[in-house]
Formats: sequence, structure tokens, C-alpha cells
Amino acid sequence: MSVIFEILDGVARVTINRPDRMNAMDSTTQIRLQEIWEEIEANPDVRCVVLTGSGEKAFSAGADLKSDSGKSGIEYWKDFSNSGFRQMAMRTTLKIPVIARINGLALGGGLEMAMGCDILIATETARFGLPEAKVGRMPLDGGMVMLPRLIPRNIAVGMMMTGRMIMAAEMMRYGLLNAVVPADELDAEIDRWVADILAAAPLSLKAIKASVRETAEMSIQDAYRHETPELIAALTSKDAEEGVTAFREKRTPEWRGV
Repeated sequence: MSVIFEILDGVARVTINRPDRMNAMDSTTQIRLQEIWEEIEANPDVRCVVLTGSGEKAFSAGADLKSDSGKSGIEYWKDFSNSGFRQMAMRTTLKIPVIARINGLALGGGLEMAMGCDILIATETARFGLPEAKVGRMPLDGGMVMLPRLIPRNIAVGMMMTGRMIMAAEMMRYGLLNAVVPADELDAEIDRWVADILAAAPLSLKAIKASVRETAEMSIQDAYRHETPELIAALTSKDAEEGVTAFREKRTPEWRGV
């Protein structure tokens, strides 16, 4: 099984399960991931996703170069579907929070997938890189356009032009990561973030995610006025009333997602 997928108590956990290949992904794995994202999107009970890789060495080392997609570089680039790693890196249809549990190397497409997540938690020994230029390729699944927007431009360009790997502590300083912890504390840290997400109103989280993603290139004035279906749904929801009522009554809100 190249991907382990389970849903429990509103949390979907997706684990790339190819530890013998540093969780590098072949075409079969990528197809399975696409099916999983679609299943998650269709399930209203899922409120949070945790994406990770098996073992202790790698989140994902990117594409499995022993697996040939049959497409030329130009064909792959011009395929604007949610194919390859961009199915997570540049996905716009997944409305709920996604946490990247980065347990080791995040290289190439692995880093691109992580950049597509909303919250990134890494171990102290995790390393990050986009080494595509070293094998005559480029970070086509979002790396070239996303990384310079998430960390300082020159740091991003330097990483892509040299293929150098950057340690988690540095990536934390550059602002890519939300937390860096010892390996034996990774799951506890993930659980804390998941608990905080589940304690928040689900419609509010969807509205926040939609607004942040859709307004990134707008002026502040245009961004403020930008209306998304998620924003309207949250503002007019019963949960908006429930949150205030629960606060006044000094009790835990009972979110219904409506």
C-alpha cells in the first residue's frame, strides 16, 4: 500500500508509505493521492488533514526518478490539471486546514507538497531542498512560483539554483515553518495543533483559508472587499451565533458547521 489513509474523529491522516524509497512518489502513488484528496473533499465530516511520510528519514524525497511518467518536460509543464505533486502544492479545492508533519527530508516535489499545506511542523533534523536543476529539471509543481513568495526571494532562488539543502532551524527563521521540535515530540506537537483546529469553528477556518489564498496578490483594500462563498457562509451561520453565546455562557461551543 503506497499510501495509508484513515479518518478518525474528523481528522484525515494521509501517509506516503514508501520508506524504502524515502517516500519518493511514483505514478501509482500520485494517482492514489489524487483519489484521496477527492474523497476528503467529498466528506463533510473531515475537518483537518495531516500529511506525512512513513518512517523517520523522509517526509518525501520528491519524484521517484526510477518511475517514468512517459511525458516530456514540456508536456508535464503544460498539463495544468491537478497532476503530479501540484495536486497538493497548488490545489484550490481542498477547503479545510492541512498540516504537514515533516519527519525528515522534504525534497523536490516533497517540499512542493509541504508548501501547499497550511501549517508546517518539522523535526529538528528535517532538511529541505529543491534539487531539480542538478538533474536537468525544474521545480514545476509550484516550487519556482511558491517558494519565493513564502521565504525571502534570494534564499529561495539560491536553494533552487544550487540544490542545497536547508536545515529546519533555518527554514523556521525564514518563516516557512510553524514549529520545529525534537523527533520524539513531533506527534505530540501535531496533536496540539489538531486539537486547536478542532476547537475552532469549521466554517470560520474555511473562510480564513479561502480569503488568505485568494487575496494574496491583491491590494489591502481589494482584499478586504473580496467576497468568497466561504466568508458569506461563515458570517451568516448558526455557528457564528453559537460562538458568541457559548462565550457569554462560559461553555465550550458546539459547532455544527452550519
